[in-house]
Amino acid sequence: AAARKAGIRVVQCKAVFRADRAGSHTGNAPFIRGLLRDPGHMLEGTGAVEVLPELADPSDLEQDRYHGFSPFTGTSLDQTLRSLGVRTVVAVGVSLNLGIPGLCLEAVNLGYRVVVLKDAVAGMPAEYGDAVMANTISLLAARVTTDDLIAAWGTA
Repeated sequence: AAARKAGIRVVQCKAVFRADRAGSHTGNAPFIRGLLRDPGHMLEGTGAVEVLPELADPSDLEQDRYHGFSPFTGTSLDQTLRSLGVRTVVAVGVSLNLGIPGLCLEAVNLGYRVVVLKDAVAGMPAEYGDAVMANTISLLAARVTTDDLIAAWGTA
């Protein structure tokens, strides 16, 4: 809500699978093979992959991906952000185990600045998430609290 109030576009990036798994790499990573033992896991069009209503707004853009651990891989996210004039990506969500580091690394490689909201990301176990923030994310992105970012947007 604060980003939208500040005039900043929100892009909701989601990982989804088709029921037939077409378009997805499903056998190249142990994590994916484990997830897909459940045939209903993360199916497009189900509540499991929808953005929580309290985090969504009709003005948001959505970017689905059918494979990979980063929203930049195999999607038009980079082109979408560039068309919006974005130079800084703010990362929130899950997970510090895979998705957030992948997003940060690819965003930096593509020339974006990255900010990670340290109180709006999670990893499992929590101690591992803390270690990723301290030892990996710190090398790629600014780490701030949500309140710090909201305050900066208020003064921009």
